[in-house]
Formats: sequence, C-alpha cells, structure tokens
Amino acid sequence: QVQLVESGGGLVQPGGSLRLSCTASGISFAISGVGWHRQAPGKQREWVAVIISSTTNYRASVRGRFTISADNAKNTVYLQMNNLQPEDTGVYYCVSGQNWGQGIQVTVSS
Repeated sequence: QVQLVESGGGLVQPGGSLRLSCTASGISFAISGVGWHRQAPGKQREWVAVIISSTTNYRASVRGRFTISADNAKNTVYLQMNNLQPEDTGVYYCVSGQNWGQGIQVTVSS
C-alpha cells in the first residue's frame, strides 16, 4: 500500500520561508517522479514543481523562489519555499504517479 505523508506547512508572513517534506512508503521516489501540487481557496488544483531523477521543473510563478529536492536514502522529497507571497496560500499535495498525499495547509498572511 502506497502512502505519502506531507509535513512542514503552517502560517508565515509574506517574504518568509517554509520547507515542506513528503515521505513515502510502498513506493520508491528514486524510480518514480514526484511532484507538488497546490489548491488555493476557490481555485482549481495546479501543478507547482516536479522532480524526476535529478531533473526538476517549476511553474513560472514559483521559479526562482521554490526548490524541489530529493533524499533517496530517506525516500523523502522536499519543497523549499522562499519569499512566500499571499498567492502561495493553499493546500499543498505531494504526488507520485496516481498516488496523492493528504495535503498540508500553507498560509501566507500578515
């Protein structure tokens, strides 16, 4: 059974930073690509970043502020988010293949 568990969310002021973590069981991140998606209140879910092997890609609005990385030994993927803005607020999901985590809240507000 595949399980993805996110952690690291919370409330931060504009310009602040958070690091999200996603730890998997039942699946190897070294083999499967991993992505982060998010859903803001009242909006559709959107893709944020992805890592496949050592190749990364980002949606334009987060490029240069967010960094996705992986620790294959820990089967964990991270999303370092810097210079957070109110429009980054939402529930962030870790995704690998057809498997989704439960989501974690990120709120950027003064």
